[in-house]
Amino acid sequence: MDRFRPWRKHLPAAAVEHTLPPVQRHLVSVQVAPEAVREARQAVAEHLPKVGIAPNSAFAGAVLLVASELVANVIRHAVHTPVADVGIAVGGGQLVIAVADGDPRLPGLTRDAMGEGLRTVAELAAEYDGEVSAESAVDHEGKVVFVRFRIPAERPSGVSRL
Repeated sequence: MDRFRPWRKHLPAAAVEHTLPPVQRHLVSVQVAPEAVREARQAVAEHLPKVGIAPNSAFAGAVLLVASELVANVIRHAVHTPVADVGIAVGGGQLVIAVADGDPRLPGLTRDAMGEGLRTVAELAAEYDGEVSAESAVDHEGKVVFVRFRIPAERPSGVSRL
């Protein structure tokens, strides 16, 4: 039987090259108050270099703005939520920002239903081949808003995006 699956004994180089790296995750909980935006942004900013994202890059700026907007939306719209969880996950060439709150109402994700902040978030995600989604929380009465980005390939300094 193993003669039909020679990779079982010795993993060929091709199989190693196509193995996705493990997902790296970071989660911070912030008290829902005016300083929550700053705290969440700072926590995400501190984590970006740990996952290989240049802190002063345009991509890092987009990720930080998205995290800020999502937490600001919790402050504005989920007024009975005492704590928001802000997560960042990186793996397989993607970065995901997730913000969970205690309000079960899902945001409208069509262009007409989005407010200005969420529209900005969607535009930033689209700029990096990403998307915005939302779903009901599994472990509590609330929701989670996800923003997925494709991590851009680094360009040598001095080379602009065409």
